[in-house]
Amino acid sequence: MEKPIRDYPNDRYPQIQYDLVREMLIALGVVGVLIIILAALFSSPDVPALTSKQVTQQAPKLLVQTALDDLSGQDPISSYGPPYNNTPDASQKLGFFSPQSWAGVRIPVNSAKTEVLGPLEKIVPFKPALKNSLDMWNTASSKQQTAWTTAASKGLDKASVTSASIHWAGNQSDYGPLPQIINEYLLLGHSGLLESAVDSSGSPMPETDRTISLLLLQDQPDAQYADQLDMMGDQWGIIKETGNYPGAVWLWFYTLLYQIPPFNGSSSADLLVVMTVVIVTLILMLIPFIPGLRSLPRRLGLYRLIWGRYYRETAAESVKK
Repeated sequence: MEKPIRDYPNDRYPQIQYDLVREMLIALGVVGVLIIILAALFSSPDVPALTSKQVTQQAPKLLVQTALDDLSGQDPISSYGPPYNNTPDASQKLGFFSPQSWAGVRIPVNSAKTEVLGPLEKIVPFKPALKNSLDMWNTASSKQQTAWTTAASKGLDKASVTSASIHWAGNQSDYGPLPQIINEYLLLGHSGLLESAVDSSGSPMPETDRTISLLLLQDQPDAQYADQLDMMGDQWGIIKETGNYPGAVWLWFYTLLYQIPPFNGSSSADLLVVMTVVIVTLILMLIPFIPGLRSLPRRLGLYRLIWGRYYRETAAESVKK
């Protein structure tokens, strides 16, 4: 015998008039006001991307120090490892698991050549005197180059620097060809053409891949700029970005992990964070197939709290029968 269909008509519940359009407009209005208030309090600053021209105008010594770090190999990219170079033991790894090294060098970057000397070589036809300084640098030994950059870095605090020129104090021979090289580098940055010179491949077509020029200021200039905007990784991280649109809010989990042990003290933090997110995501995806986990909703009984009225009525009807 077939079980009768349960009679559960709507008239068993109180009925009221309901204007759906009005309620929708009220909800939109309330949410709109909240968005405006919260955006005023917590929104990201809408500022343009940092450029070398801006750095030369506001903190020219910072651009000079960046160039000296590139020339001396003290910049972070020179020891980053793949995909930029083959620095030994630089790749993040968990035991034998090291996807960074497996991918290899896909974007070769020699900081001195790519970020400083290469862009200057492009303007030699317009600045013939620069060729002698570049040749002097290129033919010098590594020991001599280190001596020049070390002397220039030590004397930078006392140097006279503007947005378009620099003059070191003391014996100029201690700095080798660096005074002219850095002067032309500042001028190139001041002109607003440094990023284009860094990215240019020699083709007459405009470059669309800006990866290399994005690495140009990624150390101290970007860090100081981000600090002024309260956008350091330990504050908002990758979920807060400049522009008219909010950051990727769904990345909050990544940012959270970077702030807690063991991630915040690991040299392989990026790999640990990514693998943690992958594992958690797989567990969530496979919950229906994992014994024990898939039974938690039934064992916890939370659904009975949500549908409590239904279960009370069902129990009462069973008693009557």
